[in-house]
Amino acid sequence: MNTAREPSGPNTGEPRYAAIKRHIRRQIETGNWPVHFQVPSENQLAQEFNVSRMTARRALSELTDEGVLKRSQGLGTFVAEPVPAGSLLEVRNIADEISARGHSYSSRVLLLQGGEATPEVAHALNVPEGALIFHSIIVHCDNGLPIQWEERFTNPALAPDYLQQDFSATTPNAYLSRVAPLVEADTTVEAIAADAAISAALAIEVNSPCLQIWRRTKSSAGTVSFARLVHPGNRYRLGAQLRF
Repeated sequence: MNTAREPSGPNTGEPRYAAIKRHIRRQIETGNWPVHFQVPSENQLAQEFNVSRMTARRALSELTDEGVLKRSQGLGTFVAEPVPAGSLLEVRNIADEISARGHSYSSRVLLLQGGEATPEVAHALNVPEGALIFHSIIVHCDNGLPIQWEERFTNPALAPDYLQQDFSATTPNAYLSRVAPLVEADTTVEAIAADAAISAALAIEVNSPCLQIWRRTKSSAGTVSFARLVHPGNRYRLGAQLRF
């Protein structure tokens, strides 16, 4: 297996930790280091690149934060599985996305109850302010790892049995697609820092970067739901393919 590194240093103007990151990424991209491959330790990288252990540690830490590597306490650092990708152009059931990767889907229902529509929710669902709405918060997991925090406000007129569903066995997306088939969706994406509630639910640190998606879905009968989907920034990405 060829793991020869490329030159770096004062002549290239590239920071030494960046050269180590580039080397590791290249080994992964070329297939030399497959998923779950154990990468060299801090000491080994420091010796190979003639840098301090702190410099090697920075390279490994940044690649771990970016989701390229995964550290296991007491065992070492390994090549991580590719970050799951969602689509901006499709509204897919997250359980199906996870199953399609050959992984195990599970969820935790944190909240499932009725409530009154706030001005923002009332506007989004096109219902009167203070009207009854259904409110749910669910954490979706991929192989036991939290990957999405879903807060959803649902219109009872279009999904009257929402509160009676077992969302540990199905997803709101699957249920709503069955009772109020989707004909239109509005989507907004933004970067946020995790607050205390989200960080606890997703097992990440407070202020960790996250990808937040606001999505309003409509059926032929009207607006069905208004959802806030939050993903840890290093565990998820969005993409789209356009053909012209």
